[in-house]
Amino acid sequence: MKKTIALYFLSFLLVLPVFIFQTEAQQKPRTIVTTDGEVDDMDSFIRFLLYTNDLDLEGLVYSSSMWHYKGDGKGTLFTSEMDMTKRMYGAKTDLRWCGTTWMQEMIDKYASVYPSLVKHDPDYPTPEFLKSIIRVGNIDFEGEMEKITAGSEFIKNILLDDDEQPVYVQIWGGTNTLARALKSIEEEYKGKPGWEDVYKKVSAKTFIYTILDQDATYKKYIAPNWPEVPVVYNASQFWCFAYAWPRVEPENLRKYLRGAWFSENIKFGHGPLMENYFLWGDGQKIEGDPEHTHGNLEEAKKNGRDQYDFISEGDSPSYLYLLNFGLQKFDDPTYGGLGGRFKQSAENPLRWEDGMDVTDYNPATNKQDPMYSQTRWFKVLQNDFAARADWCVQNYDNANHAPLVEVDKNEISASAGETVKLAGKASDPDKDELNYKWWNYKEAGTYPVGLSVSNPTSKATEFTVPDDAIAGQTIHLILEVEDSGEPALSRFQRIVIEIK
Repeated sequence: MKKTIALYFLSFLLVLPVFIFQTEAQQKPRTIVTTDGEVDDMDSFIRFLLYTNDLDLEGLVYSSSMWHYKGDGKGTLFTSEMDMTKRMYGAKTDLRWCGTTWMQEMIDKYASVYPSLVKHDPDYPTPEFLKSIIRVGNIDFEGEMEKITAGSEFIKNILLDDDEQPVYVQIWGGTNTLARALKSIEEEYKGKPGWEDVYKKVSAKTFIYTILDQDATYKKYIAPNWPEVPVVYNASQFWCFAYAWPRVEPENLRKYLRGAWFSENIKFGHGPLMENYFLWGDGQKIEGDPEHTHGNLEEAKKNGRDQYDFISEGDSPSYLYLLNFGLQKFDDPTYGGLGGRFKQSAENPLRWEDGMDVTDYNPATNKQDPMYSQTRWFKVLQNDFAARADWCVQNYDNANHAPLVEVDKNEISASAGETVKLAGKASDPDKDELNYKWWNYKEAGTYPVGLSVSNPTSKATEFTVPDDAIAGQTIHLILEVEDSGEPALSRFQRIVIEIK
């Protein structure tokens, strides 16, 4: 993929119009991360740092959970409200607490590869900026939300600022620091003139993506007091990208989580940040978390893992949901994308959740699979991760970059029996060859039968709307474009056809 300087600038000019189209079409989503510091949080954070160029990052906040909390330093015993923790740990003065410096330490490693990363995208935030938005939230105990903390005040002020863009609050642990921020807003404004406006503003801006209920504060405080705050609740899909990954089907997707793949593409030869990525049997320990025995090779073998196998990134779906690969509609989690696919709750139209009844058809098992809406993207996600690991150490000419994909319209309407013609175009920053593929994401739409299109590997295609399609139903067609680089990278455009 080597090229002369002249060819590089020529290729940049050729793709510039498409680049402008894409950036004008969708702003980078504003987001805040709250984390309790489990090993999978740390691995999620390392990958997250490689995608901070694609996000409008507002804050990094230490919080607590049922699995991790600091204690109050006074020897106070704490009995968890969550039954699982009671059974496993009982009352503790503190629990597996990894401190409030590990994000800073990882950002120091990010700083060592930052000069290389900005060669690939100047939008990568500086290490100094990343450190400047770190705050310590409610960390003493699971579910503690009585204290006003630096982290809760930081979140509160962002939710009250004059920027009307949504703020996607990622919950990697418990919701308690966010709950304290919302409680502070309520205490400051409720019962006073203007409260209704403040309530509507904050409800409209705040969007929660939470992995499990890792404390009780969402159910006890946020849901009853802020029912108009949208929430994506991922309680099951994330497991396939977490500790349960060896059960992923089809089996050939597991190779992207095996030690051989991580050794070659992530762990070694990609700089200090990637060297810190935690894998089974890698010898790494975590101060404050004696239960992190994953780094012990004998322990890995006892658990049926090979050296350098993937451990978990259970919290990554919360920001994968926000990445603009051309799939996601951020305000409609039913679309499905890199962070999973969700159904609208029957009790609350502003809550989306997964479960055994939210399934995608898995061609490997010929069954509807509640995990496949996440696992179907493994190859795309892991290849993209590998490319960004390359960015940590390679110049622009020696690394791969994703194609840029465009369609004329993302939403159209058509009648039953009508023939719909579609066309897309793409360009590649590295001048790689491009492969086109059109496919129907049946489960994302409401027309219940899968469809095929003519010439599915061409730039242009067409299909006929079935005669039995009913007005108001939707059909989702995906244009997937993969380049021929190493690793091969994919981007998408989604066209939603509404039946009229």
